[in-house]
Amino acid sequence: MELIQQNPDIEAYLAAGEVVDHEHPLVRAVSDRLADEHPDAYSYAEAAYVYVRDTIPHSMDSGDLHVTWRASDVLERRTGICYAKSHAYAALLRARGIPAALCYQRLTEDDGSDPVVHGLVAVLLPGERTWARQDARGNKPGVDARFSLGEERPAWVVRPELGEVDYPELYAEPHPAVLGALKAAPDRPSLGLTLPSEL
Repeated sequence: MELIQQNPDIEAYLAAGEVVDHEHPLVRAVSDRLADEHPDAYSYAEAAYVYVRDTIPHSMDSGDLHVTWRASDVLERRTGICYAKSHAYAALLRARGIPAALCYQRLTEDDGSDPVVHGLVAVLLPGERTWARQDARGNKPGVDARFSLGEERPAWVVRPELGEVDYPELYAEPHPAVLGALKAAPDRPSLGLTLPSEL
């Protein structure tokens, strides 16, 4: 699948903002700690991925009721759904000057029902000509997502026959439907009822 930059200016994928707030002291502190042990961009990108995937539980797996959406809040509260964890991973990448984009899939149940949009991050590492999508959602039985610059290793591979979709667009900021759902939800169970079904 060919990924499409929504913004032709690569600097957009390095910018700090309300959601990907990589200038926040907590984001910087986590980034600095990871970079101390992983000084080159490649090992840092993988270490940051593993950190978000493995040390910040997916709130639907853990039962946490909080809704997080700002990267610094995800790192502080140590919880979030796939979108929030993607924001945290993107912030850790951008904090080290590594372009990071937000991207999405549309997934369904095994019978094609209950579609929902799933969030990922695409990274563009130095010397690479193509973006590589990463899924920091968090593993559980039946889910084995891995950091990979070659063949993708997401939590789920789309099944077009069920109406599932890999959206090719690379966003510098969260899609409005995603951010709107996160901001409007008073708690995680409510969010579960209002997740976008398509983009």
